[in-house]
Amino acid sequence: MSQSPIELKGSSFTLSVVHLHHDQPDVVRQALQDKIDQAPAFLKNAPVVLNVATLSGEVNWKQMQQAVNATGLRIVGVSGCKDDALKRMIARAGLPILAEGKEQKKNVEPAPPAPPAENPVAKTRVISTPVRSGQQIYARNADLIVTNSVSAGAELVADGNIHVYGMMRGRALAGASGDRDCQIFCTSLSAELVSIAGEYWIMDQIPAEFFSKAARLSLKDGALTIQTLN
Repeated sequence: MSQSPIELKGSSFTLSVVHLHHDQPDVVRQALQDKIDQAPAFLKNAPVVLNVATLSGEVNWKQMQQAVNATGLRIVGVSGCKDDALKRMIARAGLPILAEGKEQKKNVEPAPPAPPAENPVAKTRVISTPVRSGQQIYARNADLIVTNSVSAGAELVADGNIHVYGMMRGRALAGASGDRDCQIFCTSLSAELVSIAGEYWIMDQIPAEFFSKAARLSLKDGALTIQTLN
């Protein structure tokens, strides 16, 4: 029997969500360009989801979409849309309207709690080999522990916390699924970029006194903070 020409499978991808808080396309375009200029390796030509929860049907959606596209970002969908007129404009533009996980669960009866497992498996992915430039390591629904060095141009992504016990020169993105309680722990922090739940610093924004030192990063009042790792 011949193999089917296609195969449909479920999968999971890490996407940045751009929350639009202004209805003027030129203002949004300039703000996006400023962000991209700060971290071109991370954001240039990146696929993004636009969250339009604060926008109404009065916005010129065609111009807004053109403004985002002009920065090089690739719009893969729109979330958070509450205005029916805006939904129609987005649909006419050929963009899918996405329901975020918490929206999908609103009308679903909660399942009864599962009995605790006798021997629960720790949700941790451990990498003991060096992470080379161009590699991406993703710990889905788990913490990520790297006991070796991470080269510039490498990327660590985890839905949970990230621990690096070697030289950290690449990019570390913790809380990739949106968990703002996640943290990043490094014994030698020289990262190109660090991010927790979408809040990020590029190398130049890491305070000089913590560079190449043992450090711990977390979110406080919605902003990245750093302290010495004791």
